[in-house]
Amino acid sequence: MYQNRQAMALGTLAFLVVAFFIFIILAFWAWPKYNVYKQELNGRAALKEAEWSKQILIEEAKAREQAALMQAKAKVTLAEAEGKAKIARAKAEGQADIERAKAAAEANKIIGESLKNNEEYLRYIWIKGLQDGNGERIYIPTEAGLPILEAGKAGK
Repeated sequence: MYQNRQAMALGTLAFLVVAFFIFIILAFWAWPKYNVYKQELNGRAALKEAEWSKQILIEEAKAREQAALMQAKAKVTLAEAEGKAKIARAKAEGQADIERAKAAAEANKIIGESLKNNEEYLRYIWIKGLQDGNGERIYIPTEAGLPILEAGKAGK
């Protein structure tokens, strides 16, 4: 039995040594292949990452282009609206000027009509103006077209 055990121990030891050497040989053979496989996977991952980065950059550029186009359209629309508003404002101001001129003409017509054949009122206004004049000089033209020059200096 003792020999059986020794033979078994020796057989197990030999098997373990042979298995260890086979494992070392397999490791030396498989390790480079594993490194190549690992580098291939890393390369694929880097390629996918580069492709996604490229797609992201393309999409960002498209988005910036669309935003720029929308801003340009908005500026054009705003400029057109401002132009239309300016034209409408100018038309309204012109129409207001016309209405003011019509009102002034109507007021002048009414005043002119009321002053016709109303010599007493006009004389009264003239006298009031002379009283409120504060020493203003009035030149009255003569028949020769020459004014009477200050007969007496007012306010001496």
